[in-house]
Amino acid sequence: MKKNAFVLALLVITFCAFNAPEKPFKLPYKNAALPVEKRVADLLSRMTVSEKIRQLDMYWGHQVANMRGHEAESVSDSAAINIGTEGIGSVHDLYPLTAAVTNQIQRYALEKTRLGIPVLFIEEGLHGYESLGSTTFPTPMALAGAWDTTLVHKAGHIIATEVRAHGVNMILGPVLCLSRDPRWGRVEETYGEDPFLSAANGVAMVKGMQGRKLSDPDAVVAEPKHFAVHGIPEAGSNMAPVNMGEREARSSFLYVFEKAVKEGGAMGMMAAYSEIDGIPCVDNRWLLKNVLRGEWGFKGFVLSDLGAIKMSLNSHQIAATPADALAQTFTAGLDMQFYDFSHQQFMEGMLSALKSKQLSVADLNRAVSNILRVKFMLGLFDHPYIDETLLKKVNHTEASRSVALKLAQEGISLLKNDNSLLPLGPGVHSVAVVGSLAASTYLGGYANKEGKGVAIIDALKQRASNSLDIKYEAGYSADTSTVSQSENLQKAINTVNNADVAIVVLGEDINEVGEGKDRASLDLNQQQTRLIEAVYKTGKPTVVVLFNGRPLCINWVSKKIPAIVESWFLGEMGGLAIADVLLGKVNPSGKLPMTFPRSVGQLPYYYNHKPTSRHVYVDEDTSALFPFGHGLSYTTFQYSGLNISPARIPLNGSVNVSVNIKNTGKAEGTEVVQLYLRDVIASVTTPVKSLKGFKRINLKPGESGTIKFKIDNKELMLWNRQMKQVVEPGEFKVMIGSSSEDIRTRGSFRVGL
Repeated sequence: MKKNAFVLALLVITFCAFNAPEKPFKLPYKNAALPVEKRVADLLSRMTVSEKIRQLDMYWGHQVANMRGHEAESVSDSAAINIGTEGIGSVHDLYPLTAAVTNQIQRYALEKTRLGIPVLFIEEGLHGYESLGSTTFPTPMALAGAWDTTLVHKAGHIIATEVRAHGVNMILGPVLCLSRDPRWGRVEETYGEDPFLSAANGVAMVKGMQGRKLSDPDAVVAEPKHFAVHGIPEAGSNMAPVNMGEREARSSFLYVFEKAVKEGGAMGMMAAYSEIDGIPCVDNRWLLKNVLRGEWGFKGFVLSDLGAIKMSLNSHQIAATPADALAQTFTAGLDMQFYDFSHQQFMEGMLSALKSKQLSVADLNRAVSNILRVKFMLGLFDHPYIDETLLKKVNHTEASRSVALKLAQEGISLLKNDNSLLPLGPGVHSVAVVGSLAASTYLGGYANKEGKGVAIIDALKQRASNSLDIKYEAGYSADTSTVSQSENLQKAINTVNNADVAIVVLGEDINEVGEGKDRASLDLNQQQTRLIEAVYKTGKPTVVVLFNGRPLCINWVSKKIPAIVESWFLGEMGGLAIADVLLGKVNPSGKLPMTFPRSVGQLPYYYNHKPTSRHVYVDEDTSALFPFGHGLSYTTFQYSGLNISPARIPLNGSVNVSVNIKNTGKAEGTEVVQLYLRDVIASVTTPVKSLKGFKRINLKPGESGTIKFKIDNKELMLWNRQMKQVVEPGEFKVMIGSSSEDIRTRGSFRVGL
């Protein structure tokens, strides 16, 4: 009996075992429990050569979606044709109106292609996601003018949150080129001329965008650009050659990108159009492999700038065929093309390069692995779809707009304020606002062209309410006829004559600034010059507000006009921020992130120049018109009690510096305290001064506070004659002040025994 029962039980167990549902077998690359590198290696081993090459290609939005102008409103029939069964690497210029668009494309890629490799969606988001209805912050130059990395980090996080809610995974930014020539049209996209300030803002933006981990619904891949040394092109002309040695490149231009990679953890990088010392950046193995990956440990992928690979063929003329150009760039360390060649040309060129062994299988696999790694880190294999209800919750919120307004307010610099003309006081009852730019709603470059900010004239009326009588006249127009211009000017002058104060908005029209809009002259145009000179002759107290993307040569204005406000392009809340400053609702605290030259003949002109760069001319003043770090307040600040401890440190040591700041004026205000260093004697030439620290402090009238800095030994390093990065023994001068020229207190410390 017991034996029969045992046999029966055994039969039942056997039956259940054979008929139990089996767990579906997961391929290693689909197993989220495995390390990313193992998943990458497994997937790579299963891919055909054709599938690998397609991962290195970028598609246009219109090739997969039905577009409504700039934005995609639905998936098109061509999506299945273009994605096919082998998949694609990325899509750009899509700007989906909702996450439903990206979800549908992603679903096809995951379910209908052989290996189910997700698509990477890449868009622009330099100072706000470039999609209609997203929050637009001030341009990077204005962000840098705020000297507030905490708020820049918040802006980066808001951008990432809005971007990811659309189903987009990667942003082409921030721009980390050092602007050393204001003739270059893309100056507005940068954080200015200084390595330390640019790096601080760059790291803040990258960290804000990439969040705690890339797979989170509020994180995207940040892609610093343009790698590298792109901000000082020959003659200030976009894409022109850069003539610079390795030491200077490492000390300044590469420093900013290194910080973005090592401290920010950037997982994207864009190779520049330009060449350095005869080698295009997209073909520069030293840059892309030795420095970026070998020295800095970069784990992301490198994208070409739009058409930069093709330039090796048709501009730089260092390649004979598309296959030759592709072989050179992918061997050097590039990982993805950006509309360089048609998809068929790209496939044929890559296959040809592999067949001729100009391109090795190892370099092909490296490039594919780098892209797959980023896709795995973004969680696209495991959580490919975005919650389609998220967008309404996070896009363009009041909280986001509040950050945009705060950054705009902080980014404004008061350049001049004779006799405390600003803020407009109780004695001012009527204001004439003149200049067509006062009515401009331009948001800045790389913002949605259909988006609009608040014009200065509208913002002034809104903020002043009924307390001021505000009248507006453009003063000039696009009509070039002499009669029309004279009439417009006379209307403006009549308005000024009937007002207590004139506010003249001058600067750059959108046709004069931005990518591909380099300038030979930095002077105001003739219409604006004529307008401001005529207003000046009225004798009315006059304020000039600058609305521009780059430093301008405004010598006459600087000499004759008592009050000058630099606003840059401040995004959607810019007009309100300017009105707040003019009316005294906000005390300006911005500082210039870039030097204002007196003339184009002084260029390049930046504050942290070498000792022999003196700018001495027989027909020009040697000084800057407005120096780096300059910016006034409606109050005054006193510096005292400088303390440097210890007075001597070892080569690997650090220094603590403190200084007391007191508000000695009658208004509450914020001072940006700046710390500069000078390496007195070194084995190679070093700048006359270099920014190594900055902090904001807000003080009420009569209130004092202490600012503390810690100078790490890494900020004392230089690249010596053997091209080794070292700290050398000797004296370092400490200079602390309100600008690079307005130094209020000095001291020194020594390094070494």
